[in-house]
Amino acid sequence: MVSSGKEVRETRIVTRRLHDVDNSHTYDAARADGAYTMWEKVLAAKDTADIAAQVKASGLRGRGGANFPTAIKWESLPDVYPRYLVINADEGEPSTFKDRELLEHDPHQLVEGICIEAFACNINTAFIYLRGEFALGYDRVMQAVADAKANGWVGENIQGSGFDLDIVVHRGAGAYICGEESGLIESLEGKRGMPRIKPPLPIHSGVYSKPTVVNNVETVSTIPHIMKMGGEAYARLGVNRSTGTRIAAISGHVKRPGIYEIEFGMTFREILFELAGGLRDDRKLKFFLPGGASFQWLIDTDEHLDQVYDIDDISAKLGTTLGSGAIMAYDETTDPLLVAWRLAKFYAHESCGKCTPCREGTGWIEKILYRMSHGQGRPGDMELLMSASANVSPDVLRAPFTQTTICPLGPSPVSAVASLQKYFRAEVDAACANGPVSIPVSAS
Repeated sequence: MVSSGKEVRETRIVTRRLHDVDNSHTYDAARADGAYTMWEKVLAAKDTADIAAQVKASGLRGRGGANFPTAIKWESLPDVYPRYLVINADEGEPSTFKDRELLEHDPHQLVEGICIEAFACNINTAFIYLRGEFALGYDRVMQAVADAKANGWVGENIQGSGFDLDIVVHRGAGAYICGEESGLIESLEGKRGMPRIKPPLPIHSGVYSKPTVVNNVETVSTIPHIMKMGGEAYARLGVNRSTGTRIAAISGHVKRPGIYEIEFGMTFREILFELAGGLRDDRKLKFFLPGGASFQWLIDTDEHLDQVYDIDDISAKLGTTLGSGAIMAYDETTDPLLVAWRLAKFYAHESCGKCTPCREGTGWIEKILYRMSHGQGRPGDMELLMSASANVSPDVLRAPFTQTTICPLGPSPVSAVASLQKYFRAEVDAACANGPVSIPVSAS
């Protein structure tokens, strides 16, 4: 597939320090580059309404996948105290690694964002729930919080303002389900990580049954820049209601995998063939996952590659979403059945077991896909797979999800099933047409 023919660049705002500042994770390097400058100005101004107004004007939406407007979440806080702020740093979905980079290489940006948000929302305790496997990220975030406290940016009576803020870093224990906000809160409270039935939402009853704002690492890291630029200036970046920038974690069969901070409004053609350099060995693109492992795939057509990177537009036109920001590209040598099976295996393993449709359904989806992708498929297996998927997500081909489960984990492998049905049905049927492959047995 040809490129767009024009030079495409990143718009580095949240990731600028990662590229331009040596030892950007340290306090001295980050402070010399302006870290905590906006926090200092916010404390001096003592205008919490202005912070909320700037964030609202920016159009900032959650960067964890739900895409909910950040300012609306703040406004929904009831007048109940104490309140809590929770940073979801439990990045555990396959091929997601943007938040890890921010945690490891610019933790002070996150801490500053936490401080500004906590001040705006009159919150005195914030939790960073960190994926347990992020050993380096944990060390650097812990050091960043300690350095911020030692230098008077976190703690009691910060900079003589009368505002107190305690930041607690909590490590997860390897459960993907704790990336779901209510499962995270359960784990944070010392219970088994399992999602809660909603309502009530965490904003009304979260940590210790108190109002709780849950935000993603990238979302909170963006706040100091919105305050520096001004909300309206930030909103001029992007397209439609998808304002500003988004960090895309690109992986798979591209020549230059990695994280790229892009302005909303680019096309997938520009992202994959300009920024990421196209497919390795100049092979042909077969399909790509535009929003991580949980959502439906796209294929090598002009309609899909020229789709604008826009939260609402891609959902309305193509029935998928930008999700967690992970983009996975696969070349023409890839068996889509194997990809679908591997994703289903992940979700079946990570199901917490609370919901019967998810506990049972993800396991059956994985078993059927294993057989189909390992030479044991049978005619009619695709119908069986669709039937099993319908017990988890009643309208298999619909996006966003319809679901019979408390949280979206159950329907996540159904996205791969829907993608096989939409784009690779003939290939799947051919693989299963002749029944299981017989294995010769020696006569000896």
